[in-house]
Amino acid sequence: AADDEALNAIFRCAHSVKGGAATFGFTDVAELTHQMEALLDQLRRHALPPTARMVDLLLAAGDALKALLACHQGRSGPAPDTRDLQQTLRALCAGQPAHGAGAAPPAAPASVPATPASRSATPPATLPAALPTASSSALSAALSADIQRVLVLTVAALDDPGAADSLAELFNEIAGLGRIEPLDAGRAADGVRRFRITTSSSDSDLLDLFTFHVPRDAVRLAPIGPDDGLHDGAPGAPPAPAGPADDADAGRAQGYGFFSGAPGAPDAPAPGAGPAGSGPAGGPGRARPDAPRAEARPGAAPDAATLRVSVDKVDQLINLVGELVITQAMLAQNSQHPGAGQPAQMNAGLADLARHTRDLQEAVMSIRMIPMAMVFNRFPRMLRDLAARLGKQVELVMVGESTELDKGMVEKITDPLTHLVRNSCDHGIELPAERRANGKPAHGTLTLLASHQGSSIVIEVRDDGRGLSRTRLIGKAREKGLDAPDSMTDSEVWGLIFAPGLSTADALTDVSGRGVGMDVVKKNISALGGSVEIDSAEGYGMSVKVRLPLTLAIMDGMSVGVADEVYILPLGSVVESFQAQPGMARTIAGQGAVVAVRGDYLPVVDLEKVFAVPRSGAQPVGSILVVVESDGSRVALRVDALLGQQQVVVKNLEANYRKVPDVSGATLLGDGRVALILDVSSLVRGGRR
Repeated sequence: AADDEALNAIFRCAHSVKGGAATFGFTDVAELTHQMEALLDQLRRHALPPTARMVDLLLAAGDALKALLACHQGRSGPAPDTRDLQQTLRALCAGQPAHGAGAAPPAAPASVPATPASRSATPPATLPAALPTASSSALSAALSADIQRVLVLTVAALDDPGAADSLAELFNEIAGLGRIEPLDAGRAADGVRRFRITTSSSDSDLLDLFTFHVPRDAVRLAPIGPDDGLHDGAPGAPPAPAGPADDADAGRAQGYGFFSGAPGAPDAPAPGAGPAGSGPAGGPGRARPDAPRAEARPGAAPDAATLRVSVDKVDQLINLVGELVITQAMLAQNSQHPGAGQPAQMNAGLADLARHTRDLQEAVMSIRMIPMAMVFNRFPRMLRDLAARLGKQVELVMVGESTELDKGMVEKITDPLTHLVRNSCDHGIELPAERRANGKPAHGTLTLLASHQGSSIVIEVRDDGRGLSRTRLIGKAREKGLDAPDSMTDSEVWGLIFAPGLSTADALTDVSGRGVGMDVVKKNISALGGSVEIDSAEGYGMSVKVRLPLTLAIMDGMSVGVADEVYILPLGSVVESFQAQPGMARTIAGQGAVVAVRGDYLPVVDLEKVFAVPRSGAQPVGSILVVVESDGSRVALRVDALLGQQQVVVKNLEANYRKVPDVSGATLLGDGRVALILDVSSLVRGGRR
């Protein structure tokens, strides 16, 4: 139920696309957009009441436009035939039933890969004569039922050599997903495995499946190529390059350029060319084989490496750089001409330099901050299609879309949030009949919230569904051999869903139920220095809160000393620190020590032993305990000294050296030494064990 302003904005977009397509001779795009524009005009003038059926068709038309534009850009195969889609839009616009739109024309050629800019958009084929009613999912299925795409799955070398075969087994477990076969006969070259996949699923659905088992950067999907193990004429093979006559036919039928088909024009047919459409793949929407191809990184949007920055932020940077230049000139002059008042002037200049540097740092960081709307805006369409496929009614509420987060964090949090949203829709929100039987409205509500809390951002996924069942979770955990006594607190029971392989789903589907995902969600969020909190009430719904630092580049930390080494603790994880008195720490069964803090016994983790820090005999043993917290658990770290609080620039240790246990990164100190930034989550888990 869009308001008038939104409808007018959509109508203007369609009008602009139609005009631009007509200008450049993209007649297929212009004709389809013309029918969309006509229906949108009826809706904005309230001549027709909006229905879910109309929205389904407009969304399908939007997907078709993306596929057509991809063909014109030379990034995909034959274009879909949209004649029946146009006819159905025309019928709805005239107030006629859709099934009277006429018989469907022959199906469009198969294999129209999704464009890099919109990987989740599945290009539609021809519409059947009788369209499903009020079901975007059913419509999408009707559009893509006959589209069998052939892709190459490449799995990079992994620590687990059997991981690639596990992906193939998982693919085969899900009925109706398609067919997968190795291109390398099971023998990996340099650890890299390649598979051929025949499927009608979109790239995004396949990646959602694969990347909850292996890292996203280890998996790549691409259209099948001529050297990918397919022989000429094999099913799903790309069409053979057209001859000169085909090029001329395609150019004339498509209307490339302003003067296509005119005598002497670049795209005019050569003498003796065959009639239009005589080529094997002739027809509207076919891209010329020799057309320039748009260069884009595989799997990435064209603007993935760019940022939009407001002029105000750029002006602020220019002013701050100017202040730094002035301060630098003053310090240089004072150092060259010593005088009686030099110390005071130097101190004042250094104070100004520190202030300007901090302001410049904050200004530069603000440039990398982008609103959470960039993540949230992908969910309405995804949730609409998913709810329709599951037969559920879901209302999406988004709060705090303007909350800003570092661009690098946004890119890394998108996949975990997508899984949480899909999980809430599939497992949390009930079917309409079940909700009405429980006294709830037929439609469920899924809420996405984002807010700043101190130096962190909190993203919450909340639903009013069935919630988690304590009894069922404990039972499933015991079936998996996990230690799950009845005395566990609610928060400990909810934490069981993060156990690998644990699922409460009754059936295996392409949405969920494989027992993977939540453990990877927690692992990925922990790798970002964040935490996950779950709250649930059976029969009323559940909430998943993800807490993340605002940026991965700079953090507030506490420096601690152990012998001659300096370590950095994230300040957000530090609860308190105190001087340990003799006899305060007690040994348990000779395996470790605990200390009583405010009525609770906390494990003591000795950093000297964890990192095997060498210590000379003259150095005293540490007697300061720093209490740190992660995922609701606390431990006490034993150190020699508290050196102070400071902002540190985080450097990736894994990229420059290798992964080190209990270490999340490194930074450079003022004297040039390297200080390790500790992974508090890992230390807490180790201390609890």
